[in-house]
Amino acid sequence: MRHPVREISESGTPALLQRFRHVRAASEAICAPLSVEDQVIQSMPDVSPPKWHLAHVSWFFEAFLLKPFLPGYRTPEPLYDHLFNSYYETHGTPFTRARRGLISRPGVAEVIAFRAHVDRAMEELLGAPPEQHAEEIARRVELGLQHEQQHQELLFMDIKHILAQNPLHPAYRTDLAPPPTTPAAPLRWHEYAGGLHQIGHDGQGFAFDCEMPRHREFLGDFRLASRPVSNGDYLGFIIDGGYARSELWLSDGWNEVRQHGWHAPLYWLWEDDEWYELTLGGLRPLDLNAPVCHLSFYEADAYANWAGARLPTEAEWEVAAAKLPLQGNFVDSDHLQPVAAADDPHAPQQMFGDVWEWTGSAYRPYPRFQPLPGSLGEYNGKFMSGQMVLRGGCCATPRDHIRCTYRNFFYPAMRWQFAGLRLAKEA
Repeated sequence: MRHPVREISESGTPALLQRFRHVRAASEAICAPLSVEDQVIQSMPDVSPPKWHLAHVSWFFEAFLLKPFLPGYRTPEPLYDHLFNSYYETHGTPFTRARRGLISRPGVAEVIAFRAHVDRAMEELLGAPPEQHAEEIARRVELGLQHEQQHQELLFMDIKHILAQNPLHPAYRTDLAPPPTTPAAPLRWHEYAGGLHQIGHDGQGFAFDCEMPRHREFLGDFRLASRPVSNGDYLGFIIDGGYARSELWLSDGWNEVRQHGWHAPLYWLWEDDEWYELTLGGLRPLDLNAPVCHLSFYEADAYANWAGARLPTEAEWEVAAAKLPLQGNFVDSDHLQPVAAADDPHAPQQMFGDVWEWTGSAYRPYPRFQPLPGSLGEYNGKFMSGQMVLRGGCCATPRDHIRCTYRNFFYPAMRWQFAGLRLAKEA
């Protein structure tokens, strides 16, 4: 009988323990180029200091695995349960999100020590798991690792926003993989037949609860663009006065434009009569061939209106992506920035990686949705209001974290995530 915790990998190490080590090491590697000062900044309420991310993902393993399942486990500091609880109201009292930048202590060194403490205890738990809880431990460990990979992407988002506040335009890293010189492919349209389609995860392998259950949705015939909208495409919208034309915008979006003075995507800078873009590799001339990035839902929707098209629904997106290979410009490519891809006239390109693609679908539960039991049920279900779905992953997403059915979600005014768009039309 297969043991979910003790299954051995080719290296002779239990597979789950090997994956645990790999994911945990990746988080610390992301923060390695940062100074201590970089790791304590909170540049806006939605951004968390990098050291908080490192502590929070460790808190997750402590709260939901070590305390329930490892006899004799002792936390180094009981108040960490308050400081590093993100939003689990049924578990305890979370520290206010917008005030995380005020937590000067524990310092970075103490957070790293906390991680090491948790890792040693997790090695002990996974080395000799209680037999009666083995399946639940394996399930929670995998959830914790997927959760940490989500925070790895958030780390890149937050680091970029933190560094972007500095007028020196510092680079997170100067040794990133250079972008290809590929020109943007011509935009084509691929047609898809409507009818009843199966949508959602089938339960084989890991998925978050919000991706299930698999169900049928009726779609009309539709067309999907062959590639994401490029920086060059979006520049045409700007030149045509897109940010000054209220008729293109949803009312809430137009309010955001006027209130915040939006005139271009986040991180675009107009200097010396040229457009530049702040990247994790520093300030660069705008790559007109790469997919446009750091758009709010409102900007994506306004552009689609301007282009005489619309955003795809998430079901349309999933139908188009379901038979495509799961490959693209992920964090593993080490660009940490969207890049142009080679043309392929036969199938949509860049459905995975580069940029999360806004859809026209609200983040709501699928029919017969059931959240996880207990406090872990707060993971997704409580956020199913007022947010919009994005699909496909991005240049900061780990390759082994994404699936065709993955539902990301953000509030429509948010821009600091690696988000772009792909156009759709009726057939």
